[in-house]
Amino acid sequence: MIIRDNTLTIVILGCTLGALFGLGLALVILENPWRRPRSVEARVSPYIKRGSARGALGFLENSARVYPVIDASVGPFLESVRAFAARALGSQREIEKRLALAGGRITYRDFRIQQFTWAIVAFVASAALGMGLFALERAPLIALLALVVIASVTAPLVRDYLLTSAISSRKQAMAREFPTIADLLALAISAGEGPIAAMERVARTSQGELSRELAIAVSEIRAGASLEDALISLGTRSPLDSLSRFAETIAVALERGTPLADVMRAQAQDARELSKRTLMESAGRREVYMLLPVVFLLMPLVIVFAVFPGITALQVGL
Repeated sequence: MIIRDNTLTIVILGCTLGALFGLGLALVILENPWRRPRSVEARVSPYIKRGSARGALGFLENSARVYPVIDASVGPFLESVRAFAARALGSQREIEKRLALAGGRITYRDFRIQQFTWAIVAFVASAALGMGLFALERAPLIALLALVVIASVTAPLVRDYLLTSAISSRKQAMAREFPTIADLLALAISAGEGPIAAMERVARTSQGELSRELAIAVSEIRAGASLEDALISLGTRSPLDSLSRFAETIAVALERGTPLADVMRAQAQDARELSKRTLMESAGRREVYMLLPVVFLLMPLVIVFAVFPGITALQVGL
């Protein structure tokens, strides 16, 4: 009798839990926001609020806005996570500026996705390595967990470092191309061509990062932008300070009506002088680097060869 009562109680409890689970599942399906008809604002906002995207955590925020309770509980946490990510990995405005300086080949969202992908790959690889070492009893569990955490945190930082390296490499490439491009622009304008035609000719007949930026500036002018705005935009996208000054000087000369050929020749001369000065500074640094193997490798050997015979003679004499 007791066994039958226990069985009946378990059946009733199971039916009750099953009914509650089914009711909850039905409510979730019926009240799912994706089943509701989308409003006009929801359909139009992705096309007119492009600057409001907040990276990979944006979908969490959008889902939190569905219900006020979820918004009140999850919203502060998401804001804290976003603020911490902005401090550790850079804000959206800063990253977009750096991506533009690196050439603008990817967007902010793509960069964040790449960082997230790198973190996932590092996590999976380090976890697989850790499980293998733990199975072979080659390392303690705490050290393996630390390895997984360090690898997952370091991977996005490595991607950020590669972006900085890309900016530096692009800056060096533009510094090498700048004197030649300035000479070609000065020559074309001195020959009677207009500034837009000169920029288009130089962009078409040359190759490199600076030629690509000139082509972008010409396309902006063809799309309706003024020459001054296109030059200022060119200086903003460039990581080279001398190119930014060059673009601003040309824009001011166009605004004031200064003879553009003379300004171009002066800017080309300044670019050549800057290139020579940069080359001399680089040669000075290389000279210091060349002394390192002499001081730390050759000098100790010379001292050993000079002192060792005397020490040997003293030992033999004693």
